[in-house]
Amino acid sequence: MGLVVQKFGGSSVANAERVFNVARTITETYKEGNEVVVVVSAQGDTTDELIEKAMEINKKPSKREMDMLLSSGEQISISLLAMAIEALGFPVISLTGWQAGMKTNSNYSIARLKKIDTERVRSELDKNNIVIVAGFQGINKYDDITTLGRGGSDTSAVALAAALHADVCQIYTDVDGVYTADPRIVKDAKKLDEISYDEMLELASLGANVLNNRSVEMAKKYNVKLMVLSSLHKAAGTIVKEVNDVEKMLVRGVTRDNDTARISLLEVEDTPGKAFSVFSLLAKHNINVDLIIQSIGRNNTKDISFTVASSNLDEALSVLNENKSVIAPKDIQWNDDVSKVSIVGAGMVTNPGVAAKMFEALYKSNINIHMIATSEIKVSVLIDRKDAERAVVAIHDEFDMAN
Repeated sequence: MGLVVQKFGGSSVANAERVFNVARTITETYKEGNEVVVVVSAQGDTTDELIEKAMEINKKPSKREMDMLLSSGEQISISLLAMAIEALGFPVISLTGWQAGMKTNSNYSIARLKKIDTERVRSELDKNNIVIVAGFQGINKYDDITTLGRGGSDTSAVALAAALHADVCQIYTDVDGVYTADPRIVKDAKKLDEISYDEMLELASLGANVLNNRSVEMAKKYNVKLMVLSSLHKAAGTIVKEVNDVEKMLVRGVTRDNDTARISLLEVEDTPGKAFSVFSLLAKHNINVDLIIQSIGRNNTKDISFTVASSNLDEALSVLNENKSVIAPKDIQWNDDVSKVSIVGAGMVTNPGVAAKMFEALYKSNINIHMIATSEIKVSVLIDRKDAERAVVAIHDEFDMAN
């Protein structure tokens, strides 16, 4: 018996049948004698539909008003799920983010949680209620509704689990765990029984759309035990925790991220502080930079190439062009027809030759590499988008990850 936090994504509650399926999963956990707190996302494509409605009215709405609009999707989900649990005969209450004490900063659309006041949730649990909380949202110091950005419901769930000292945080998705690769691309991808926080954080950051990287980061910080499970059928999932009891695999997973674009600044003056001027400009506009290459050019110049998220490409180009006189490149080039393919594994740090094996797999498949980045537990390459799926399969086979 303990306190269990469960999170269900939008596809898990997309229609009435699935809402009742989720309600049964929750009530089964409750019947086992557990206190249960549930975090829910907006149903199906609700968020996308709300964005379309906004665009019909105003092509450039304020982020505050967008947060007010988008937060309504989760409010629909929590009330419908609470109604389903009521219909099954169990005590339940639904709470919005602000009612559940989710206090954030004031960065509308990408707010960060500052603290959680658990008094209301704790009070409802003491009344033996199942508590359903709207994910993805909170409230700032101005009493305005804020949203937490992409993957915000995962973050809400882990934060609640940490604040309530939950025994486990179960993340229910439309897959039944974390795989060595996307099973839609690699047919013999293997489900992992467990994975470390660090490995999961890298996989999440590099395009594995199972868990949001902010939620994994928070789970590691507060030592929250995570479980990734299927909301559609019963199956053993994947446990994410600090230490792996099993012998570390050399490579745990291979990922593909199509949400990436390359920008190249050609023949920039080779003087101290030039790279700082480029990347500080981007940082001021909250544009995150990933892979970076600086190469020696000609006549005391250098070329600087880096990647950004595709969604940030237009803004990044605009910032760079507006400050062209400061940066003074001969030319600014870009390419959004690229993908980042990465391998992750804690076992890499003690095994030389891992990167070479990855490059060999790409060479055998006649796939050209544009950029490379490495760390102790990952190797990432930038390649043409058309080669990405083929690269994932080739690398997965090269490391024999199915066995």
